[in-house]
Amino acid sequence: MSEQPLFSVRNPWFNASVGVTAVIAVLAALAGLIWLPLAQPDLKLSGIWDAICSAAGVPRASSQADSIQPDFKTSNVVMTSEMLTRHDQVSIGRGATLAQRCAICHGPQGVSDANSPNLAGQFAAVTWKELNDFKTGARVNVVMSPFAANLSNQDMLDIAAYYAYLPRVPSNKLDPAIAAPPIVTTGAPMRNIAPCGSCHGDIDNKAGSPWLGGQSAVYIKAQLQAFAAGTRRNDISQQMRNIARQMTAEEIDQVARYYEAQP
Repeated sequence: MSEQPLFSVRNPWFNASVGVTAVIAVLAALAGLIWLPLAQPDLKLSGIWDAICSAAGVPRASSQADSIQPDFKTSNVVMTSEMLTRHDQVSIGRGATLAQRCAICHGPQGVSDANSPNLAGQFAAVTWKELNDFKTGARVNVVMSPFAANLSNQDMLDIAAYYAYLPRVPSNKLDPAIAAPPIVTTGAPMRNIAPCGSCHGDIDNKAGSPWLGGQSAVYIKAQLQAFAAGTRRNDISQQMRNIARQMTAEEIDQVARYYEAQP
């Protein structure tokens, strides 16, 4: 009895292998192009075709009437690398007066003892963006939201200029001996996590990303958990939410402790 050729449609093993491969390819396409995009909690898609286009990185052209809007407020701030990099002394002086109302949480010189963020030396664009987001409701906090509601744009510019002018003061938990964890220096490429330092200053600084050195570990951990849970959503293009969702609890702890110990 002669054997069937290996690549013959009469060969049952060939037919079975082709069939299994085709099924795997179809399931992978359904999962990658439809199920995963639709499973994202904050991504609003109008249908399967939108999900496929989103997964393929091809935006669909649609009318304003057909666009899907999120059911929460998003940040309307557009960041640039040159934003608020030059300040005049008058603005800094006005900001110093306005910042007296901030001292109870952020400290008289912008250094907090209450696990609130340290603002001394923070990039002016960062402080201004967060105040804007509190004012518009893109970011919500029981203390900051009512405070920012009555600030004018010039008030926010002046406060940001004042805090950017102040020198950065080392944390009282400064410990240069703490080694940077892998998530800070190399990230986790297999989970699509860029190194923290590529945006937050150790390697490079991305427009709108805050300086984290010396910040309270309690504060950093709380913000990462809020991004992961989706309760904080004022990150532009969801960059922090996408990262925080992929981080483990141990990695969040490591990042918080490392940055708290930095100058």
